[in-house]
Amino acid sequence: MHIEPRMLDFVALGIFVVVAIFLVYLVIYIHDIPYEIAKKRNHPHQAAIHAAGWVSLFLMHTIWPFLWIWAYLYSPEEGWGVEKVAVEPSEEFREQLKKLDTLEKKVEKLEAELEAKEARAERKEA
Repeated sequence: MHIEPRMLDFVALGIFVVVAIFLVYLVIYIHDIPYEIAKKRNHPHQAAIHAAGWVSLFLMHTIWPFLWIWAYLYSPEEGWGVEKVAVEPSEEFREQLKKLDTLEKKVEKLEAELEAKEARAERKEA
């Protein structure tokens, strides 16, 4: 069985093209992993992570690990993982607020009395 060398060149070229296409697809697939994670977790910055993944291709993959971390930081159940603590005012603070309200009312009352005295003084002068 005899195979022409020209035929082997075409077979080698075909294998090269298939491998090149596979590698391009693989690189794009790998760079889309953070975006897929973000989409699965309903991340609020999905579009930014997706765009940054494409930018990472042109930056020689330097920011890709940070995109992976960014995508994993958000969780649908816990959000960003920061606890929201409801702080109840202490009894002392409530008492201080009551005193402040009382003082504000007294100041308003004294201002009203002062205005009334000034008005009476103006009427006497006139």
